Amino acid sequence: MGVSNNITACLNFTALLCTVPVVATGLWFASKQGAECARLARWPVAILGGLLLLVALAGFVGAYWNRQGLLAAYLFAMAALITLLLALLVFAFAVTHGSGAYPVPGRAYREYRLEGFSAWLRGYVADPRRWEGIRACLAASDTCRKLGVESAFFISPEQFYQSELSPLQVPID
Repeated sequence: MGVSNNITACLNFTALLCTVPVVATGLWFASKQGAECARLARWPVAILGGLLLLVALAGFVGAYWNRQGLLAAYLFAMAALITLLLALLVFAFAVTHGSGAYPVPGRAYREYRLEGFSAWLRGYVADPRRWEGIRACLAASDTCRKLGVESAFFISPEQFYQSELSPLQVPID
């Protein structure tokens, strides 16, 4: 076995070990049927982890036992996965490009409006069925209660207006 095959086998064995937590996380997400918050990430994480596991296994076996067909399949599959992940990354940046923040005169915080976000994200969040799920997710978490506890420290309106608030704490007019 050549040096390049040894390096490829070692790298793919490491990748194989690294994909095990990804697959486990994906299966754990998939088993949480009641968690509305993780619904979007359920199956994509499991599928991506499984694909990475299979590609790393093909690369390891092809490099370790010098199987040219497996190495060729590994190269094409890895190129496809890298292209897919880059496309997903570009999509994520395009969707989350705008922050939706607008300055508020005389206030330390910024106001957030849905119009400041991408059209796809606006459509996704503004859909009544999806909004109910998002609202249920926020209600089930401790987010609202924590915001109430944190905002109890404002003694005067001026303290509130001059404080740095998170997007969830900003008042909605």
